[in-house]
Amino acid sequence: MVIRMNVRFHCLKLLLMWRRFYRLLLRFARKILRARSMWWQPNAFAAKKPYLVKRQATIRAVRAFFDAQGFDEVETPALQQAPGMEAHLHAFKTKRLNPERDHAETLYLHTSPEFAMKKLLVAGCEKIYQICHTFRNAEGSRLHACEFTMLEWYRAHAGYRDIMDDCVDLLRAVATSCGVSEFKHRGTSADPFKDWEIISVVEAFEKYAGIDLTAFLPPPLSSPLGEGGGLVGGEVERFAEVVRKLNIHTAPDDSWDDLFFRVFLEKIEPHLGIGQPTIIYDYPASMAALARRKPEDQRFAERFEVYVCGIELANAFGELTDAVEQRERFVESMALKEKLYGESWGVDEDFIAALAHGMPESSGIALGIDRLAMLVSDAEDIKQVLWTE
Repeated sequence: MVIRMNVRFHCLKLLLMWRRFYRLLLRFARKILRARSMWWQPNAFAAKKPYLVKRQATIRAVRAFFDAQGFDEVETPALQQAPGMEAHLHAFKTKRLNPERDHAETLYLHTSPEFAMKKLLVAGCEKIYQICHTFRNAEGSRLHACEFTMLEWYRAHAGYRDIMDDCVDLLRAVATSCGVSEFKHRGTSADPFKDWEIISVVEAFEKYAGIDLTAFLPPPLSSPLGEGGGLVGGEVERFAEVVRKLNIHTAPDDSWDDLFFRVFLEKIEPHLGIGQPTIIYDYPASMAALARRKPEDQRFAERFEVYVCGIELANAFGELTDAVEQRERFVESMALKEKLYGESWGVDEDFIAALAHGMPESSGIALGIDRLAMLVSDAEDIKQVLWTE
């Protein structure tokens, strides 16, 4: 009986000691978190300053590059009736009141200035760029911020390979101006002065995952944005079987696009932009977004992305100019958005009208300025290159 009492006493004593230790640990952790969130403290801000100096140099170099190329720097409103058309992007919603305050119009902060800039192409502008704040809700990670800085540029009467050339020249110009010989991130590097890796999506799947993607592509006349990429269930399951053989998890309700991204993110993306920047081009038509399909092979879209040190830096299109097809894509994308997230917004009728009026053959691209500054300064987290948090 005495032994049992002693055991209980010591157990109770240990429990109380653990509780005191846990409270102290929790208090200490909260103190650290508060200190980290107080970016405005002089010591904390001093640690950020070298990264911000590189950010300033990066933006100056970008402007100098486009100004020297004869581009017009433009400014477009952040408030839009339709903030974008990507089904998986979420926008910030607000109301604009009239002066009498008896009527409210629903508006959104843009997820990209793309629609407005393309209207300028219709208006007659030929070479334009913009550096602006962009807003995407429900985002946050070491590479993502809900409010971030975007660079977009467009060329009228140009193809998407012209934009590829711009990317090579721009990144080399930024590196030279900022005094770096290579971009760095988390122990990896990429030399922009080397020959870039230029690889198609099909080649990347074969090289890094051992998958012949062409065996599973939707037929040419399938809907570019339809769930499952236009494939019937049995064919999606064939693709899923191949994905599972790579020890990649799949779900019963995976669409074709879901399977694509499971492979891409696990087997392909980690290899891109290592040693030198990578341009990966010609995405399946189901991922066309605002890109036109390739005239010579309707299974693919004129779309490419730039990767540096494993980071997706830029996304480019040979622009779709067909107003009818663009409207169809809008409607399909918003239907998918409503199904997945219970939200959607209307078509930007002014944008469709501009396309119908006539947009010249054009190409354009969106590039993350914050991520470029991270690569120039070897930052670990996007917060290091943001002036305020």
